[in-house]
Amino acid sequence: MKVILLQDVKSVGKKGDIIDANDGYARNFLLPKKMAVEANSKNLNDLKLQNANEEKMAAQRLKDAQDLARDIESKTVTVYMKAGEGGKTFGSISGKEIAAAFKDQHGLELDKKKLVMEEPIRSFGTYNVDIKLHPQVTGTVKVKVQEK
Repeated sequence: MKVILLQDVKSVGKKGDIIDANDGYARNFLLPKKMAVEANSKNLNDLKLQNANEEKMAAQRLKDAQDLARDIESKTVTVYMKAGEGGKTFGSISGKEIAAAFKDQHGLELDKKKLVMEEPIRSFGTYNVDIKLHPQVTGTVKVKVQEK
């Protein structure tokens, strides 16, 4: 019996896959637990429309991420840090401080978890910090660290 999976089923297939399952397995397990539906013409057409809608939404999310990356790259965020004698800094600047300063200065909310930093910033100057906006889109935020 051909069925369309409505969710991932271990060792059977992923959501949206059309599989050929044994009649008993499909009738007694997959269909009653709403893990699959029979692959008739109506359900196949629904699956095709759903896949087209998901592709359209994915393309829109990619376009939005690219626009946001262009917008972010044109801006600079300034973060202030305390310094002691001889210009030695106290502490460091992490992704959390960068995201908060960006929101305060530009009104855009960045996810601190998406900022890509190998280690926190520990000195004054201008830095380029990458931000992962989408699996295919990475933007760059210019961070200017100045003394308070």
